[in-house]
Amino acid sequence: EIPFGRPWITDQDRRAVNEVLNGHILTHGPQTQAFEEEFASFLGDDCFCVAVSSCTAALHLSYFEMGLGSGDEVIVPAQTHNATAHAVELMGARPVFVDCDPWTGNVDGESIEKLISSNTKAISLVHFLGISCDMDSILSVANRYELKVVEDCALALGAEYRGKHVGLFGDTACFSFYPVKHITTGDGGMFVTRDEKVAKAVSRLRAFGVDRTYAERSIPGMYDVDALGLNYRMSEMQAALGRQQLSRIDEILEMRQRNYARLKSILIELPGIFVIDTDNQASSNSHYCLSIVLQGDLRQKRQEIVANLNAAGVGTSIYYPHPVPRLSYYRQKYGYNSEAYPNAAAISDY
Repeated sequence: EIPFGRPWITDQDRRAVNEVLNGHILTHGPQTQAFEEEFASFLGDDCFCVAVSSCTAALHLSYFEMGLGSGDEVIVPAQTHNATAHAVELMGARPVFVDCDPWTGNVDGESIEKLISSNTKAISLVHFLGISCDMDSILSVANRYELKVVEDCALALGAEYRGKHVGLFGDTACFSFYPVKHITTGDGGMFVTRDEKVAKAVSRLRAFGVDRTYAERSIPGMYDVDALGLNYRMSEMQAALGRQQLSRIDEILEMRQRNYARLKSILIELPGIFVIDTDNQASSNSHYCLSIVLQGDLRQKRQEIVANLNAAGVGTSIYYPHPVPRLSYYRQKYGYNSEAYPNAAAISDY
């Protein structure tokens, strides 16, 4: 059988996790710190990383640290996982959804600018399927209106824009280590920023707002809480697994690229099939997965095609089942204009 996605776990990965379990430090330990440093080294550009329990946690912490609140608005892609919007909702702010480009599934500066209001505080962007957004157009708009930029890089580990890793353009970036992602920690995420002060603040926010780490406490158990915080820590077992996975990242990216190229070369020859990709020389694709949009008569046959593939032992998935504003929670709260997101709907439905 060929699964849609399966974590690549080696004996070395298992040994690394067992070494942690054979010790006595399972949280707040050296593995997490080392993982943060190694991840920052991979991304480059003097960034700072904070390991957290999920990409959603990293997104939430981004807005938490920014002080987002009631009455504020964030421009959010309609074509994304609901977590991108949930993080805004959790702050009591309002996501304002923007349609995507039909060829890449990404948002751009021109579409974003049309939705900016006096309440807009930030732009949330997603490098869909690992395809880098046009960061020049988005940053031009963000700078003109003095807006924060949060990069959702959940699918984009390894993707670059103009030779620079995605996640190093906005104010913060958020990566995912869910089992089918490029690397996994079982579940987990990474908060990334180029501002050391922000990284230090988020490091405390992820652990209840406690004012000093275990290593900084002169008396065990003595600390203060000087800010409202959350419990979004990553365990030492997860970090140990993440470090081993990251050590193989070049091999992993090459394997995904090879699989993607092979699939695309075959599929693009078939009538009625469009492969989502980019021909923008400034951006690169991390090849998270290959996604097709059915056209013509095939549009009515998606369920049949999926059933036949699954029966043959070939796994599939849909990215994503609905534009986020069409999901029940958002539709019921804000209403849904079917004419506002035709490109996101086409990618989701076909």
